[in-house]
Amino acid sequence: MPKLTIVANITANPDQIDLVKTELTKLIKTTLAEKGCLQYDLHQDNENPAHFMFFENWETRELWQAHMENQHLQDYKAATEGAVAEFTLFEMAHIQ
Repeated sequence: MPKLTIVANITANPDQIDLVKTELTKLIKTTLAEKGCLQYDLHQDNENPAHFMFFENWETRELWQAHMENQHLQDYKAATEGAVAEFTLFEMAHIQ
């Protein structure tokens, strides 16, 4: 089975950009150390600073699902409650 690619788009409320950016940045080091995490890159839109995007690669979907249940992700959700306007997530497979 091919690795799992995740593209997660997070849009912060305009008055909460710095908070969301700080909390998203906190996820990187811990997530990169997780079993199965191959890549975990955070990006910020040059035109719309409220838009963030994680580009992730995982060995398997099961390992990514375990990541989604980890405490640091729960802490992020609690810290940014009410600060995120929109969240979309795509599970993707590399074609070529």
